[in-house]
Amino acid sequence: MSTETATFGAGCFWGVEWVFNRVPGVLQVVSGYSGGTVENPTYRQVCTGRTGHAEVIQLVFDPDVVTYDQLLEVFWAMHDPTQMDRQGPDVGTQYRSVIFAHSPEQRAAAERSKTEAQVRFDRPIATEIADFDAFFPAEDYHQHYYERSGHEPYCHVLPAGLLEELGLVGQPR
Repeated sequence: MSTETATFGAGCFWGVEWVFNRVPGVLQVVSGYSGGTVENPTYRQVCTGRTGHAEVIQLVFDPDVVTYDQLLEVFWAMHDPTQMDRQGPDVGTQYRSVIFAHSPEQRAAAERSKTEAQVRFDRPIATEIADFDAFFPAEDYHQHYYERSGHEPYCHVLPAGLLEELGLVGQPR
């Protein structure tokens, strides 16, 4: 089986991880930090907003089960990409909407998808699209936070029927 990697930021990584863990074909989701200048940052450092990092998830997926384009559709549907440097009650550059492309093909797909998604929103999409540089896993207590805490995400949802629309229901996970 071949796999690919994707990195997305859409606000607090707890909810983003929770949503992508429900997508068939996503094999692993890790919460972490990307896009900044500090090597191996801590959560406390990232929360200051001075590291340049965003809270992100990095996922490994099976492209024979779920395509990168389908993952982008989940990304656009699960948060409000028109909010600049925030998502719901979480405010700061660390909560920005961002796609880190791992290849020229991913970057082109992200740009195309952003243009197509814009028609669904009344305000301009603020999502940054950048080339992937580095990923730093978050501390262990952030991994699978909602599964362990027993709570639902407060600013991310997996829209009802989205996986069915994308042809992902009934696929092996």
